[in-house]
Amino acid sequence: MKYNRKQKTGFSIVAGLLVVLLIFTGFNRDEKLFLVDKNLDIYYTLVRELNLFYVDDINPTDLVKTSIDEMLESLDPYTTYIPESDMEDFKFMTTGEYAGIGAMISKHGDQVVISEPYEGFPAQKSGLKAGDVLLEVAGKSTTNMSVEDVSNLLKGPANKVVDVKIERPGQKKNLELAIVREKIQIDAVPYYGMLDDETGYIRLSNFTNNCASQVKKAFVELKEQHDAKKLILDLRSNPGGLLMESVEIVNLFVPKGSEVVSTKGKVKQWDKTYTATENPIDTVMPMAVLVNQGSASASEIVAGALQDLDRAVIVGTRTFGKGLVQTTRDLSYNTKLKVTTAKYYIPSGRCIQALDYSHRNEDGSVGNVPDSLISEFTTKKGRKVYDGGGIVPDLKIDLDRLSSLSINLARQFMFFDFATQFANEHESIAAAEEFKIDDAIFNDFKTFVKERGFSYQSETEKVYQELMETAKQEKYFDVAEQEFEQLKVKIGHELDQDFESFKDELKEMLTDEIVTRYYYQRGAIKSAIQDDKGIEKAKETLKDPNAFSSVFTKGKIISSNLIVQPDNDWVLRPSLELHEA
Repeated sequence: MKYNRKQKTGFSIVAGLLVVLLIFTGFNRDEKLFLVDKNLDIYYTLVRELNLFYVDDINPTDLVKTSIDEMLESLDPYTTYIPESDMEDFKFMTTGEYAGIGAMISKHGDQVVISEPYEGFPAQKSGLKAGDVLLEVAGKSTTNMSVEDVSNLLKGPANKVVDVKIERPGQKKNLELAIVREKIQIDAVPYYGMLDDETGYIRLSNFTNNCASQVKKAFVELKEQHDAKKLILDLRSNPGGLLMESVEIVNLFVPKGSEVVSTKGKVKQWDKTYTATENPIDTVMPMAVLVNQGSASASEIVAGALQDLDRAVIVGTRTFGKGLVQTTRDLSYNTKLKVTTAKYYIPSGRCIQALDYSHRNEDGSVGNVPDSLISEFTTKKGRKVYDGGGIVPDLKIDLDRLSSLSINLARQFMFFDFATQFANEHESIAAAEEFKIDDAIFNDFKTFVKERGFSYQSETEKVYQELMETAKQEKYFDVAEQEFEQLKVKIGHELDQDFESFKDELKEMLTDEIVTRYYYQRGAIKSAIQDDKGIEKAKETLKDPNAFSSVFTKGKIISSNLIVQPDNDWVLRPSLELHEA
């Protein structure tokens, strides 16, 4: 059953009363308990009456979950209800582990396709390829199924067979495969290696169980077997995860006893200061940490602590700004509540939370932490830093904005589909770090796009169209028609011209898609780091002792401008709903 906006708002208001009363400080404990009991009783009788008398049948589970979700959404995005049906996804988020075939699947039009098989896991070993269409899973047709439903069919007990029927583009006959599920553990460190004779590189993609051990293993190998004398730790687009893993990673590079992060919340006995409890593996090697707007939570603890302790130079763009700590509480019927219980503070004493959920606007929206609440702090060596806006890098990188052409090509699966066709026609390509899109491949791609009838509007053209429609409605268009026509000509685009203007950008995105088909995630990373502006900036700074040491000059201001500007960081295939399988 579906509910309109007004009904949902009503339910959220009723359910939200409970939370408001719980956190309202004007009542003493007995009054709060009375109000909790009173409003729970009202809520129970309301649902009961709806169930008895509402004109249509209602689903009590959906109804209550809607009210719970709306109620928690009024607090912050991280306080969430986890029903029993979502426990496997929750486990995967915290451990990186599940049982399945080891692939990413997504919706492509009306079909569910393999978006990326993971190297070394059942999907890849059984011969599944990116672009394969899943027709049947476990004897059930995937027609009209959601990506989540197909994902649930592919997951299941380890060492059990799941039958799949696929359609492979370019082949007339459908394929039937019997794939043995395995326990899938996604590496938190998908790649590490030497960038040159002196500089080691470690990519950390999330903070799941034992990721600190993976970082330690990678670092020790780079240092002892490859004689690394400098290190770049890449935390870009790492959304975070387990708090203790971030503490252990910082501990690898700072002296024992150093403060890493502290948490402070309403329940004072839960307040805690986390320090480096083990002997570090290296406290002197020059080190850079790469971040961007997608670096959040535990990533910001690592970057912020290393910045506050003047241990590493931070390179990139401002981080996300999530300084809230969640605790998981068990509820009845095998459900859970993930609730924000505290804020975390890095060694200088600053909290990097960027959005102020406790002071909402009149319309309920949330703004940045106001200037009046922003405070100045200092790093270990006396550099000035500020709270309320994520981690501001020591060395900022100006990101190249993607063109509307690239964005629309990705949204319409042009890169994805061409890579599928290319991989079916070419058995192999050069090594990941050597493969380049030459003019012949690029022209084939342009022809492919045209044959598919691709068309798009730039954002400028969309705004122009809206302006013109508004002008017509308000009867200004007739008096400015000539100007509108002149503007239309100036902002209009021509596909061949755009392909030439954004050639380098398109080649880069196409390279990533094709390399992934042959060398999977590890290969895509090896390819991408060849011309990476952030990595080049970090390498350049690490190689120059004077440039590196100057970053930590006492009294230096890292940033005093805390207006958060969205980065428009691009994630390939943004329109895809991706699920592990």
